[in-house]
Amino acid sequence: QVQVVESGGGLVQPGGSLRLSCVVSGTFVDIRDMRWYRETPGQRDLIASISRRGVPNYADSVKGRFTISRDNAKNTVYLQMNSLKPEDTAVYSCKADVGRREFTGGTTYTFYWGQGTQVTVSS
Repeated sequence: QVQVVESGGGLVQPGGSLRLSCVVSGTFVDIRDMRWYRETPGQRDLIASISRRGVPNYADSVKGRFTISRDNAKNTVYLQMNSLKPEDTAVYSCKADVGRREFTGGTTYTFYWGQGTQVTVSS
């Protein structure tokens, strides 16, 4: 089994910062891409992703304000969020592309989601 757990959400004032974490645990052999999404009623957007080698990509809406990073030794991806705006309010979820060994010796990759963490930006 594989578990994905986010943490670090909360209430912050406009202009403030938060750091989200997402830890992958369980039985697996590899994690490829790790991604952060945010969800508001009726919409889910990919906002940042990072490859196994640490190459990041960002949505235009967060570029220059958010930074994604990962610690492969800890199976963890982070999202540092600065200069937060009320429109950043959402549930932030992590998705990881996790490889598990098959009995045949091959590796199968599957995306696993976390349960999400609420971020509220308000004065």
